[in-house]
Amino acid sequence: MKKKKNSKKQKKEHKDTEEKPGIESEIKHIEPEEKDQRKISNKFYNGELVKLQVELVKLQEWIKNEGLKVVVIFEGRDAAGKGGVIKRINQRLNPRICRVVALGTPTEREKTQWYFQRYIPHLPAKGEMVLFDRSWYNRAGVEHVMGFCTEEEYREFLRTCPEFERMLIRSGIILIKYWFSVSDEEQERRFQARIDDQTKRWKLSPMDMASREKWVEYSEAKDEMFKYTDIKQAPWYVVPADNKKRARLNCISHLLSLIPYKDLTPKPIKLPPRQEREGYVRPPISDQTFVPETY
Repeated sequence: MKKKKNSKKQKKEHKDTEEKPGIESEIKHIEPEEKDQRKISNKFYNGELVKLQVELVKLQEWIKNEGLKVVVIFEGRDAAGKGGVIKRINQRLNPRICRVVALGTPTEREKTQWYFQRYIPHLPAKGEMVLFDRSWYNRAGVEHVMGFCTEEEYREFLRTCPEFERMLIRSGIILIKYWFSVSDEEQERRFQARIDDQTKRWKLSPMDMASREKWVEYSEAKDEMFKYTDIKQAPWYVVPADNKKRARLNCISHLLSLIPYKDLTPKPIKLPPRQEREGYVRPPISDQTFVPETY
């Protein structure tokens, strides 16, 4: 009888152990939305960002040395965090090698051109990387939803865009496309934060307000755009962006993984001694006009 009791007790303990998942199993079963909302400390974020930016400098040197031509497109809803990640990528890079292109509203002349024409002058030469803060995909998004183009122009874009991008790739351009995905609730929170902050209020435009009213239409336009332009040669990479810090780190890390590069960091430079010149007399300081020391 005692053995049966012990056996039952052991089975019960074993069952309890099986039913209680450990920390690792709990993490594995976190849904993407929940994972994106988990907080990330400033210390960890800043530390990882510095590491990634060091790697971006190495990538920059590789692009310059190998004569690569890189285009990175950043698209997504308003306030999805595109500008934030572009700023962190470009922050420590040479502006002669890595530059940002953010075109405004087309001019009257540009409206009469072949649609892709105004973007072509901004494509990279050898040894350059261009970051497009919005791109030719305006036609599939805001222009289509807001009625700034005809249905025929919109359909023509969906037909020709994949061929245009294949042409770029065949010419030797490395084309990478990111879509920043943000929830309805998070976009609303960020819009309100911009309204409350005078230094960010300029970021809000009538188009931003319209994007809130036409949320579903923008969703439908994005789905249609993906159906035509998510091609094998240049796929769309979706970045969950409700958590800005996590989105920035994930995007930069992924970008680095797409372009194989080697560390070409130059060796430390030894400064030469300063020139000495006898008999040189500098003009009096009073002859110069200085900025007032207000602080």
